[in-house]
Amino acid sequence: MPVFGLAALWNRGASPERAAAVVEGLGEMLPSAQSMQLVVAVQAEQAGIELKVEAPGYPRAAVERLADEVKRSGGTFVELWRLPKLERDALRNSTFAGGRAFGGDERTAAARALEQHVSALATRPEPPVPAAPPSPPATPPAAAVPLAEDDPRRVPSAPPGSPQRRGRRFAVRLELEFRTELDFVREHALNISNGGLFVRTAHRPPTDSVVTVDVRLPNGEHLQGEAVVVHVVDDPYSGGVGLAFLSDDATFSQTLDGYLASLVGGAS
Repeated sequence: MPVFGLAALWNRGASPERAAAVVEGLGEMLPSAQSMQLVVAVQAEQAGIELKVEAPGYPRAAVERLADEVKRSGGTFVELWRLPKLERDALRNSTFAGGRAFGGDERTAAARALEQHVSALATRPEPPVPAAPPSPPATPPAAAVPLAEDDPRRVPSAPPGSPQRRGRRFAVRLELEFRTELDFVREHALNISNGGLFVRTAHRPPTDSVVTVDVRLPNGEHLQGEAVVVHVVDDPYSGGVGLAFLSDDATFSQTLDGYLASLVGGAS
C-alpha cells in the first residue's frame, strides 16, 4: 500500500482552534486512508504536523479539501511526496526532526498539543525587526550589452505559461516495467529526474493511480518502488504518462542519485 507524505505549518497569525480542528477532522477528510501516522513538531516561531497517509491511490479531492481547511486556519499546506527527495528531507530535518509521534487514533491528543503551542505563539512578543543597514551611494548602472544569439551565456526564456522544472531532467532510454492492479506492461522511459520519469506508452493508467515500477539502469541496477501517475498525455504518437516517485526507501534514493550523478558527469 503506497504512503503519501503531507504537512501543514502554522505561525503566530494562525487560529489555534481551527488548526486543532483540522487535525481532529483528518479521519473525515481522508476517508480512503487505511492508516495514518502523525508527527507534531513545535519551534520558536511555528508549529507543524507531518502526516503519512496510507491509501490505495492518491485521494486528490480529499487532499484539496484538506489544503483549503489548512489555509482557512491560517496555515500553509505542503504535499511532501511531490517534492524532490533532497528538498523533502531538508524540510523534515529542519522542521519535524525531534517531533512527537502520534498514531492515527490519537488525533485528539495531537490536536491539543498543536493548539497549545499555536496559542502560546500568539501571546509571545514579536521578535524585534533588525535595523536596515545604510544604503550605499547610488552609482549609475553600466550600459547593458546584449548577448549574441549563439553566445553560451545566453539563457532562453521559458515560453509563456510553461511550468519551471524543479529538478534537472535527463533524456534517456531505459527499459521499464510497471504494474497496476490489472496490468503488467514493459515500456521505455524517455526522461528521468530525481522526482520521477516520463514513459511513452499506449497503456495509460488514470491520473492519481499508483503503479509499481521497475527501471533497469545501464549499470545493471534496478530502481524498484511505487509511483503516482501525475499527468497523462493522450497523443497517438508521443503520448504516455508522467510518474512521480513515491519511495522514501534509502536504497532507492541512493541508486537514483548515483545514476543521475553519472548522467551529470557524462553531460559535463
